[in-house]
Amino acid sequence: MKDGVGQLAFTFGFPEEQPKDEAEETQDNRSEASIQPVAARSNPERKRKWNSLIDKVYALPNLQSAWERVRANDGAPGVDGITVTKYAENVERRLQLLSEELRAKSYRPQPVRRVFIPKGGGGQRGLGIPSVRDRIVQQALLQILSPIFEAKFNNRSHGFRPGRGCTTALDVVDRAVLHGYEWVVDADIQSFFDTVDHEKLLDALNEEVADGSVLKLIRRILTAGVHLPETGEVEPTELGTPQGGPLSPLLANVYLHAFDAQMVQAGYGLVRYADDFVIFAKSESEAVAALQLARDTLEGQLGLRLHPEKTQVISVTQGFAFLGYHYFRDPKGGALRKVVRQKSVQRFREAVRRHTPRLRGQRKPKHRSMTARRLAKNRRLREVITGLNRYLRGWHWYFKAVWSAYPATPFRNFDGFVRRRLRSTISGRIGMAWNTRLPNALLRQIGLLSLDELQREYRLGQLATPARKGKPGGEPYAGNLHVRFGKAGGLVTPP
Repeated sequence: MKDGVGQLAFTFGFPEEQPKDEAEETQDNRSEASIQPVAARSNPERKRKWNSLIDKVYALPNLQSAWERVRANDGAPGVDGITVTKYAENVERRLQLLSEELRAKSYRPQPVRRVFIPKGGGGQRGLGIPSVRDRIVQQALLQILSPIFEAKFNNRSHGFRPGRGCTTALDVVDRAVLHGYEWVVDADIQSFFDTVDHEKLLDALNEEVADGSVLKLIRRILTAGVHLPETGEVEPTELGTPQGGPLSPLLANVYLHAFDAQMVQAGYGLVRYADDFVIFAKSESEAVAALQLARDTLEGQLGLRLHPEKTQVISVTQGFAFLGYHYFRDPKGGALRKVVRQKSVQRFREAVRRHTPRLRGQRKPKHRSMTARRLAKNRRLREVITGLNRYLRGWHWYFKAVWSAYPATPFRNFDGFVRRRLRSTISGRIGMAWNTRLPNALLRQIGLLSLDELQREYRLGQLATPARKGKPGGEPYAGNLHVRFGKAGGLVTPP
C-alpha cells in the first residue's frame, strides 16, 4: 500500500485487511440475514450501490459481536443510567428485543447525555454519551458499513482505520520533512463534529449505500438530540455528529472523503487524521494555493469553517504541530527536531498531578518510615505507583519517536517532574529537602518507572508494546487525540 505526499511516494507495510465475501449485493439479492463482511469492488467506475444491508445490521450474530466490542470498551452510561455491567445481566434477551425493534423499524435512539470537558486552548467542549443500547446499534452499523467505505477511502486518511492511526500519519510527516518539503499548511477545522451538515453527510453515504432503512436509521441517530442535565430538556441536533459514539469516526471519514479526493487530485501532499490535517509543499506559493483549495472545498462545498487564528502557511523552520508533536528546525545548527508539543506537555503534567494526589491534612512522615521496605508496604502508595506507571508506559510509547537535541536523555525534565509529584504524594509536602530524604534511587527501588530508562530500552530493542487498559495485546491509549469515557462517567483526556 502506498501513501504519497505530493509527488513523493512512501511505502508502508500495513496488516492485511479482513477477508471479504466475494459475493456482491445488488437490488436482486434476497434479504437473508447475514453478517459476512461486504465485499467492496475496487473498480473505480462503480455503477451499483449496496442494497439489502439492514438485515445484516440487525442479525443476532452481528449484534452479539457489537455487544462484545461495547463491553470491552466499557464506558459510562447514557441518559437511561444503564451501565455496561447492568446491560450484561440479561444481554441475550436485550439483544433479541433490539434485533426485533430494528427489523420492525420501531427502534428509536435515545438522546445522548451531554458532558463538558476543558479544551486545550481554554473554554469547554460539549460531548455526547450514547446509551449502551445505542452504542451497540452504532457498532453494529459500523461493522457492516466500514468494509464498504474502506475500499473507497484515500490513503491520505489515517484516523480510525484498519492498520492505520497516529503512527502511520506521523511516519508520513517524518518522511515529508526529511525529504525537503519545507512549507506546511497547518490547519484546524473549527468545531468539526458540531457543524457537519446532515444532508450532505447522508448524500455522501448514499453514494455507496442504497438501503433506505440503513440511511433512515443513521438519520435518527444524527437527530436523536442532546439531553440537558440542567433543565431535563432535549436539545434538537440539526447539525453535527454524536462525538463519543462508535459510528462517529466513520461518519467523519465519509464526510471528509470529498476533501481528500480534491487535494489528491490536485497533487497536494495531504496527511489527515480524522479532522486534523496538514498539507506539505515545496514552496510557499504552492502551500498558499493548497490552502485556498482546502478552504474552497471545506467551506464552500462541505459547509465547514477553518479556524481563522489556527490556520496558516508556515515553514518547517518556523515549526508546526501535529498529533501531539512539534516539528521545527533547531536554530543551533539547523537540525530537524520533533519534540512533545507544549499543549501535550501541559496535559502530561495535569495527568501526572491526577495520578499523584496529596491527602488533605496529611501528616509529615517520620524519618524512620522513609525506607524502601516500609514504603513498599503502604497500600495507597502501591496503588498510586501502579496507576502512574501504567500512564507513563503508554505516554512514552506514543512519544518515543522524538528527535531530541539530547537523544540519551530526551525525557529527563519529565522524569524530574514525576519524581517531585511522587515525593509530594508520599510526604504531603513540597520542597527541595525531600530530594535528599527520598532520593531517585529510593523511588526506583519502590517501583517508579523512569521515562529516560524506558527510552534507552526502546532504543536497544528491549521494550515491548504496553497493553491498553492493562489488557495483553491491546494498543496503548496515550496519543489518541479523541476522548474516551471512564467507568464512573469521568473523562480521560488525551496527552
